[in-house]
Amino acid sequence: MKIGFGAPVSGVWATPENLAAFAASAEAAGYASLWTFQRLMVPEGSAMDPVYHSVLDPMVSLGYLAAVTERIRLGVAVVNMPYVAPGYLAKMAATADVLSGGRLDLGLGIGWMPEEFTVAGGTMARRGVRTGEYIEVMRRIWAEGPAEFHGQDYELPAGWFAPTPVQRPGPPILLGGIAPAALQRAGRLADGWVTSSRTDLSRISEGISVVRSAAGEAGRDPDTIRIVCRGVIHPGAPVTVPEGGGRVLLSGSYAEIRRDVEWLAERGVTEIFYDLNWDPLIGAPDADPVGAVARAEEILAELAPGGQPDA
Repeated sequence: MKIGFGAPVSGVWATPENLAAFAASAEAAGYASLWTFQRLMVPEGSAMDPVYHSVLDPMVSLGYLAAVTERIRLGVAVVNMPYVAPGYLAKMAATADVLSGGRLDLGLGIGWMPEEFTVAGGTMARRGVRTGEYIEVMRRIWAEGPAEFHGQDYELPAGWFAPTPVQRPGPPILLGGIAPAALQRAGRLADGWVTSSRTDLSRISEGISVVRSAAGEAGRDPDTIRIVCRGVIHPGAPVTVPEGGGRVLLSGSYAEIRRDVEWLAERGVTEIFYDLNWDPLIGAPDADPVGAVARAEEILAELAPGGQPDA
């Protein structure tokens, strides 16, 4: 199981100084990856969680992280494809891969908030169906030589696109989503599946089965598909499932969280990243800045790869 860390991109701890400091600390502590995510806006009058109220752009943040790290992989979970043309995202991804020396993992989603589609100038119609052509356009742009594509939803005029990514044939593509159709697309089209903050991790085996079955049906090796889990952790008092359920996974003591990670690995999760942005004491805009950094530093150290469960 590879263990990564969610970069400071949301709320009070999302500062240039913290981005650099936590990236350096995560790299030194042996974490395998750093991750960003996307949120364009919070609609007036909505009751969205604090994590979404102030979020740095994910691709710009990855470029910043590329400049302050050397080895750790850099991922986004996720960029919503309908918000930007595939040719433009392919250019951004290639640039991030070049500047990082070939360390980019590109997570893609299809979006869900109508207001964000309006802001981005995107359309919700056929957004899932368009995924295959979207990925094909990017992969053609990343290939050597001139590229061209003429599809139902996307057009790529013949031409040259440079620089190409360091990673060949291009940065790994991970697809998000929790609906069965999204899981099937991940198995058919992508290098892996990345879970969302709303994924029921207690039932993750079911999602993994759908992803790997779809890969096999598409003639791909199911065992090569990466399963990347966003670890929304709740250190401290355990969180319980409503209506008399048990402890929510990745909540409680550090020892309990580490044992949950082992449990997830046994069920097929290949990678997890601890995303502290979802902790309201860290990722909320009105959290105490000093307390947020101190809490994040403690969690990073306590859950660093190689740590052993408490007796």
